[in-house]
Parts: sequence; structure tokens; C-alpha cells
Amino acid sequence: MIADDNGAGPARIVRLANFVGPVSGGLRTALREWGRGYRAAGHHPVLIVPAGTASDTETDYGRVITVPSPVIPGTGGYRAIVSRRHVRRWLGELRPDRVEVHDRTTLRWVASWARARGVGSVVVSHERLDSLLRLYADTWLPAASGRAIPVADALNRRMAQAYDTVVITTDWASAEFTRLGVTNLRRVPLGVDLELFHSSRYDAALRGRLASPGELLVVQCTRLHTEKLPHRVIHAIEALLARGVRAAAVVAGDGPLRGSLEAAAQGLPIRFAGFGHDRAELARLLATADVLIAPGPVETFGLAALEALACGTPVVAPGDGALGEVVGDAGVVVRGQHDVVADGEAFADGLLQIAALPPAARRLAARRQAERFSWSTSVQAMLRTHGLSIDVEVS
Repeated sequence: MIADDNGAGPARIVRLANFVGPVSGGLRTALREWGRGYRAAGHHPVLIVPAGTASDTETDYGRVITVPSPVIPGTGGYRAIVSRRHVRRWLGELRPDRVEVHDRTTLRWVASWARARGVGSVVVSHERLDSLLRLYADTWLPAASGRAIPVADALNRRMAQAYDTVVITTDWASAEFTRLGVTNLRRVPLGVDLELFHSSRYDAALRGRLASPGELLVVQCTRLHTEKLPHRVIHAIEALLARGVRAAAVVAGDGPLRGSLEAAAQGLPIRFAGFGHDRAELARLLATADVLIAPGPVETFGLAALEALACGTPVVAPGDGALGEVVGDAGVVVRGQHDVVADGEAFADGLLQIAALPPAARRLAARRQAERFSWSTSVQAMLRTHGLSIDVEVS
């Protein structure tokens, strides 16, 4: 063991996660930034994630071990670790001082492993289960919608009892636990790279390729999956065009719905850019846009929205999830509608509200909101959650 129970000295923090995208995504970003921060503070992070093949590499955010794992159907290529044997072997070899789990599914047993050995355990809740189950039930199994909340409650109680601490990122994310009387909660907001994501990334040449002079340039950056409601940008652009408003959109993201979305967007000024490996390229896109649509109704934080704000780009977001907490006064929160036409009109209204504001004022407000969130603050909060020292200032 590297550190004692009081957090003195460097600690080996073994982190485990499922559903980590190969290219981008909020979870991948958080794992990378927290790992860098742990290393800067003098600790030793190790990340165990699923992949197609086994590997063991050193990165700037710590050691990364991949476990051969199957692709989960219908997720757009995401994998989950199903073999406990491989993970048990690694845990036995690594002898962690703390474990940090980013999964509700196949990795929950790690909490019992840790407790039996006196190892501190933290689970980070990246989704609000009651809202997610209800969304899927309403979409595919309306008759089961009433059972979604009791099922979520039972699973949440078990998870909270299994771990020493449950980390949530927003007040909205904590609600499904607080109403059950769960007390071992710790709120740790995510952060944003305020240097990479900055209004100085604005690219006039890129703007000229994506939109004509006078057009409102809208970007949507999200995984193209059911719970994200990625069709919202299509209906919003349709609504704007029907009102005679000149607008164009770029959809940055990929997933199982991409084909159907591209078909639905035929004839509309909407480009599908996929997910790129270059974060600087994403920053240029966000800084060049006039406004971002953050469509997801069950987001527990909304990192893409925060990155847009850091670029000086305001956000239109639904009021269902946590995005309103992140966006604050630097955007417009709209009430989502069950009817797709009405939903498109609502988001179009939000886009026009932002477009009516003086560009300099709306960009300044967006940047100021983003500056409330830093990875330094987030890392330090996570280290305190683990009961570990912060020996080095985290940048």
C-alpha cells in the first residue's frame, strides 16, 4: 500500500469505467482530466477500461489498462467489462489504496471487493437513473413507465449502500438519492479547459465554409443516441426556416441514430461532422458557432455545453435535466414538448432569443459562466472525497 488511511503520502487510485468512447465524450474527458490532476498532486492513478484487446500503457493521465470486452448492442460501439476474473487479477496485483468506479452495471461488485479489504471506495454517478429509465419506458414500453421509479430507487439504494461515497455533479443529479435519504453524497462539478476552449479559437475561414453571410450558425454536439434526443436540432432548423430565418447547423457527434438523422435532415442546411480526435478542432467549431443546442433531457451535467460557454458561445438547453444549472444566465432554457413540431418551435424560440442579444454581450456572459468551473477545483474536490492530500497545485 502506498498511503495510509489518513491520506498521507501518495496513493494508488485505481479507477474503473465502462462505456468509455474511443474518441470523445464527457466521461472520457473527465477521466483524463481527473487523472492528470491526481498525477500533478503526487498520486498514482491507474485506469481500467474495456477495449477490443488487452493493453497496458502509460499516459499523461496515468497508467491505462484495457480489458478485452464485448461491444454492447445498440450503443454505437460502447463496450462493458463482463469478466470479473481479469479485473480481480489486476486489483490483486495493483493493491489500490482507493478505488473509483464510473459504472452502475457490471462493475458494482468492486465495492464489495474494496470493503472486504478495507480499501476506500467512491462511485461517480454519471446518469440519473430514475429519469433515464422513465425516458426509455416512455419511448419503448409505455405500460412499464410506472415501474421505472421503483426499480431505480431499489438500484440506487443498493449502490449507495455498497460504496463509501457517491459522487454527483449537480443538484439535479443528487435528487434521486436525497429523496431516498442517502447521506453519503458528495457534489463534485466537472470542469473545462479554459485555455483550449476560448473565444480566440474563432475561425473566420471555417465560418465561411459552414454558413453563408447573415446565417445563424447552430452547432449541436452530442452522442447520437435515443436518450440525447439528437433530432431536436433538425426540428429547430425546420422551424427557423419556416419563419423565414436564415440558419445552418453542424451536428458534431456519432452514434447509432446517425443514419436516420441524416435521412431526416435531407434537403436542410445541416452538416454531420462526426466526432473528431482533435479537441482543438472541436474548440474552433464551438467558438465559431453563434449558439449551441444541448438537446439531452436527462444530462447530469453537460460538458459539451460548458465547453461551448468557455468559447463564448451561448447555449439553448431543455429544462428537464441539469443543463440549466450549468448554463445559468448564459443561455436560454426551454420547456421540451412531447410533440416534435412543438418541440422544434420551442428550441427555435430559444435560438432567436439568443440571436436578438448583442453578440459581444452574449459571448461575454457565456465566458464568465464557464469561468465558474475549472478542472483544478474539480480535481481538488475529488481528492478530498478520497481523503487524499493535495501536495501540488493542480493547473
